[in-house]
Amino acid sequence: MSEPTARTGVIHDIGYRKYDGPRLGRARVARALYSHSLRGAYGLGRSGRSKVLPMMLLGVMCLVAFIIAVIANVGAGITSELVLPYSAYTFTTQAILTIFVAAQAPVSLSRDLRFRTVPLYFSRPLERSDYVLAKFGGLATALFLLLTAPLLIMYVGALLAEFPAGRETGDLLLALLGTVVFAVVFAGVGLVVASLTPRRGLGVAAIITVFALSFAAISTLQGIIRYEVGNADLAGWLGLLSPVTLVDGFQVWVLDASGRAVAPPPGDAGGVVFVLVTFAAIGACWALLNLRYRKVSI
Repeated sequence: MSEPTARTGVIHDIGYRKYDGPRLGRARVARALYSHSLRGAYGLGRSGRSKVLPMMLLGVMCLVAFIIAVIANVGAGITSELVLPYSAYTFTTQAILTIFVAAQAPVSLSRDLRFRTVPLYFSRPLERSDYVLAKFGGLATALFLLLTAPLLIMYVGALLAEFPAGRETGDLLLALLGTVVFAVVFAGVGLVVASLTPRRGLGVAAIITVFALSFAAISTLQGIIRYEVGNADLAGWLGLLSPVTLVDGFQVWVLDASGRAVAPPPGDAGGVVFVLVTFAAIGACWALLNLRYRKVSI
C-alpha cells in the first residue's frame, strides 16, 4: 500500500486585477486624505442629505453679505462705507461658524474612531502626523472658504457702489488674514473636542457647548466688569478665555481691525499677549491631536 500524498498549499487565481502602476507614497496619500476631508466638509462625494446643512450655512453667510452689498449700493449717495466692516463679519456671524464646525468636525474624526477605520489609514505609508495635518488642513480650508465667499460678495458690492477701490482692497486683504486665524483656531478646537469621542452626537453637543458657552459667559462677564465695575483692562484680559474673543482681539491689535468684542485687548502689552496666546492655542491643538492619535493602535 503506497503512502498518502503529502498535502501542499495551492494559490488560486480568482480574477482580481493586479496593480502595476506607480507607488505614489506617503505625500500623495496625505494629499488625497486632505482633499477627501475638504470635500466631505461640504458633503461632496457623499449622500444628498449630507450636503444640506453645510450648503445651507454657506448660503446664509452669502445671503447676509449680499444684503450688505445691496444696502451699500442703495445708499451709495449717503454713505461711502459698508454697514459692516469686512473684519467684523466673522465675529458677527460666529454662531453660523460654530454650527458648521460642530457639524463637520465630528464627521471628519468621530466616524473614523467609531467604525475603527483609523488603523486602516496607518497600515499604509501614512504617519499619524500626516493624518492629523490632513484633517486639520481640510477643515481649516473649508472654514476659510465659508468665510471668504461672503467677504468677496461684500467687496464686489462695494466696488459697484463706487467706494474707493484702494481702501476696499486693503480692508479686504486684512480681513482675509483675520479669517485665516479664525479658521485655524476654530478648526483646531473643534477637532480636539471631536477626537475625544466616537459618538457624533456627543461631539456636536460638546463643540457647541465649548464655543457658545465660553463666548456667552465671557461676553457677559466683560460687560459687567467694564460697565458696572468700571475696570476696562480686566474686562479686556477676560477675552483670552474664549476662542471668539481671543481671535477678535488678535485682529484688533495685529490688523488694526474693527473689533466687536465687549472689551478690546488692554494696551500694547495686552495685544502682544493676545497674539502669543492665539499661536499657543493653535500649537496646543496640533500637539493634542498628535498625542491623541499616537494612542490609536494599528
